[in-house]
Amino acid sequence: MPGGAVTTVTGTTDVNRVEAPVTVRAYLIVAFAAFGGIFFGYDTGWMGGVLGMDYFIKQYTNQEYPDVKFPGLSKDDQIVKDYRKSTFVVAQWQQSLVTSILSAGTFFGAIIAGDVADFIGRRVTIILGCGIFCIGGILQTASTGLAVMVVGRLIAGFGVGFISAIVILYMSEIAPKKVRGAIVAGYQFCITIGILLANCVVYGTQSRRDTGSYRIPIAIQFLWALILGIGLALLPESPRFWVKKGKLDKAATALARVRGQPADSDYIQDELAEIIANHEYEMSIVPQTSYLGSWKACFTGKISSPSSNLRRTVLGIVMQMMQQLTGINFIFYFGTVFFQQLGTISDPFMISLVTTLVNVLTTPFSFVMVEKIGRRTILIWGAAAMVIMQFIVAIIGTTAGRDTPDHPANPNATRAMIAFICLNIASFATTWGPAAWIVIGEIFPLTIRSRGVGLSTASNWFWNCIIGVITPYLVADQPNSAKLGSNVFFMWGGLCCISFLFAYFFVPETKGLTLEQVDKMLEETTPRTSRKWKPHSTFAADLNLAEKPLELPVAQETQETKTAA
Repeated sequence: MPGGAVTTVTGTTDVNRVEAPVTVRAYLIVAFAAFGGIFFGYDTGWMGGVLGMDYFIKQYTNQEYPDVKFPGLSKDDQIVKDYRKSTFVVAQWQQSLVTSILSAGTFFGAIIAGDVADFIGRRVTIILGCGIFCIGGILQTASTGLAVMVVGRLIAGFGVGFISAIVILYMSEIAPKKVRGAIVAGYQFCITIGILLANCVVYGTQSRRDTGSYRIPIAIQFLWALILGIGLALLPESPRFWVKKGKLDKAATALARVRGQPADSDYIQDELAEIIANHEYEMSIVPQTSYLGSWKACFTGKISSPSSNLRRTVLGIVMQMMQQLTGINFIFYFGTVFFQQLGTISDPFMISLVTTLVNVLTTPFSFVMVEKIGRRTILIWGAAAMVIMQFIVAIIGTTAGRDTPDHPANPNATRAMIAFICLNIASFATTWGPAAWIVIGEIFPLTIRSRGVGLSTASNWFWNCIIGVITPYLVADQPNSAKLGSNVFFMWGGLCCISFLFAYFFVPETKGLTLEQVDKMLEETTPRTSRKWKPHSTFAADLNLAEKPLELPVAQETQETKTAA
């Protein structure tokens, strides 16, 4: 490249030296990036609770409070129960709209985020997402009716799309291979913390009969945006982004900061050489052409080949689809409403809080499981466990858990349902919750990684949106509803059977490998035999970088780039 400086990089043939030793400071850098999960989790948590708040229901239905309409009657009287189920409840279409519209915005945000991250960088894209999210948050907080709330959630969703897609990309590209799974699992842990925090705030404001009941939970989200945006402004850019842009001096500097090593150390040179060599190899297979051609690259190759871009893209998209179709967000989006319908629970808000606490307390077990047991194994066994738990919930609910005038619900059956719902949450939190995010951050080659992760994350939000749209019509005890109640767990359990088969036949094992070694593994093995694969060469050795130093031009910043920065 004319006008560029030249950097000499020498690689290694030792497969154990393709990544530099990592310091405590480096672990803190990648751990902080996981904070982006707070956005995803907090939004999931507060909406379900707000939909069950008396003030919010009155504001959206113009109906009187139950204690005003039926003075002197307790909430356990049948007439009050019937009033809450049939009249004093947010309409199905409104529940569906306000819940799902954020996911619609996030779907488009996640797709666009890949292009933005390739143009301005992973770190800056996340910061931009925080800014967009704040605009949507302002509108949601100010809303007193459906129109402004919907617009605010759509804009906020667009920002969350940027954050949720690129945080995974950023973390995967800078995390050390030995703990990459645990670090990325921290993203899922932050999601669970976000859900718990939201439920705590909602529990504290549920009894208010003013706009503070829902405005306080919404407004607290600005704190998460400020923490993540300011923090990332101080962190280094992904070195793999700079390699993709051809700016090797910046790549070396970023890698040195991430790994806590001098930029001219042998470790940094060896790892940088491996990243460069892998990128050169990928470019030789799928050369970059036009803008549309670069998108087309995500779908090249045969679906039967585990290493093809098409197979990886489909794997990422279906992986995130299967995560949503476990039904986990049904519990967190509509848990309060569902528990209210069971009829034997005196405090549905508290039960929702308990389920989120189970989610938080069990997720840290995945930090060890993903590295010791492996991604593929926990996905298989996690799906099997969820099938069992959800079928048990459905069977109990069908036989003894219904609450009707002719057949009152058995309180013990309700307690058993809640117990198995909590076990189902624990099964998800230790397996599919974190592992689905980990896998999509590891399977894509650098040439399409940002778009592949973006498409996969968009799939998550697309199915999140679908669940938000259809669930009120599946379980609500209202006219024009399927009124499935607890029978909906038969559906979630059946879908988990598909998740089990998908994980067994299509998900490879990627633990303990660098992102470049994952590429090599996918070329030489199949998902069912991937666990036995071991690195036997480096990309630097294959391109003779260990014998002959590689001289690559480093692009200089143009005046336009400096001005934009």
